[in-house]
Amino acid sequence: MWLLSCVCTFKQNHILWDVNMPKLTKTVVEALPAAKSGPVFVWDDRISGFGLKVLPSGSRKYIFKYRTNGGRSGKQRWLSLGAHGAITADQARGLAQQASAAVARGEDPQAAKSSASNIVPTLLDAWTRFQTDYLPLKKATTQNDYTAAWTSIIEPKLGKCAIIDIDTQAVERLHKSMRHRPYRANRMLSLLSRLFNLAERWGWNTFGANPCRNVDKFAEKARQRFLSKSEIAKVRMALDDLEGESSITHSAANTLRILLFTGARLREVTTARWAWVDWEHKVLALPDSKTGPKQVYLSEPALSVLHRQKALCLNSEYIFPSRSINKPIINLRKPWLRVCGQAGLEGVRIHDLRHTAASVAIGAGASLAIVGKLLGHTQAQTTLRYAHLDADPALKAANLVGEAIVGTNQD
Repeated sequence: MWLLSCVCTFKQNHILWDVNMPKLTKTVVEALPAAKSGPVFVWDDRISGFGLKVLPSGSRKYIFKYRTNGGRSGKQRWLSLGAHGAITADQARGLAQQASAAVARGEDPQAAKSSASNIVPTLLDAWTRFQTDYLPLKKATTQNDYTAAWTSIIEPKLGKCAIIDIDTQAVERLHKSMRHRPYRANRMLSLLSRLFNLAERWGWNTFGANPCRNVDKFAEKARQRFLSKSEIAKVRMALDDLEGESSITHSAANTLRILLFTGARLREVTTARWAWVDWEHKVLALPDSKTGPKQVYLSEPALSVLHRQKALCLNSEYIFPSRSINKPIINLRKPWLRVCGQAGLEGVRIHDLRHTAASVAIGAGASLAIVGKLLGHTQAQTTLRYAHLDADPALKAANLVGEAIVGTNQD
């Protein structure tokens, strides 16, 4: 009400059309009336120079006013941030903050905008900037995944296209062309969406123009393959036989054994170093993992595997080196296929050993909370995929109760 009465007073007196307000919000912006004879300027008192221009037509545009060279003697500049509706008050505020910071550094945002307006950035330009400023902050596995998605999928189809020319239909065509690989297609779409969001932040596209926003991701069916007790026995026997006949290396066989005993992720084991083994506390203390620093708990059978491996790899810093002792083991796909062939298993992935360790733990009576700790989950939601297995120990206990009650003698 204060805002409306204030502006109306100025309108009646035709004295001043320049008003300072506590904070520009969606409610304030949309409540401002337009004048008949000229524009109304309303200034935010949180960010100096950030304001709104209300035209007689009723349209509202966010602006930023400043002086070059950081002083009163500098040339006054007006930077258009965007129209209300195309961008929100919060988005305009963010742009004003960026412009204010640029002015503080001695830059001229309006001049930079005018210069950049003659250049049409391509998706390759967005990836190049992302690769320099953001990709190094990601974990190594994520960097590899993003780079592979860009190099093999996105760049060949859209890399040379101007960002403003890529529409939803183009993105949807690319996404649907990968329907036979739904998981990878969805990860590609996430990266592509990230690039478009950053392009908006950098002023290379209008806000809300991300063409990925209306593309539906493919449904992903989580695979949960658990080895049965008999299958576990077959795998262990196959490991012994193939290692004994040198069909797979000692490092490959022991890596697979540790994966089964610990439920650790593949890369956590293959890149592990001897310096990380805490023999006293029986843990493999990883300085970093998918979820940050992590402890892999080592059972007595797991420790026995490590002791045997230690005797084989005295001169390597890696627990499971490749044929070159100075590098970690990399490719376990072929050894695992040999193990599965020997054990008579089909469609079993190395990652299923992690699921198997979890199922064995739950079958032995471990709670979901303990299983989450064992696997290194940071969120309880992640462990809930094993909830259906958690009922097995409880069901056994219920059967014991039932049998005991049925077996009581009646008086």
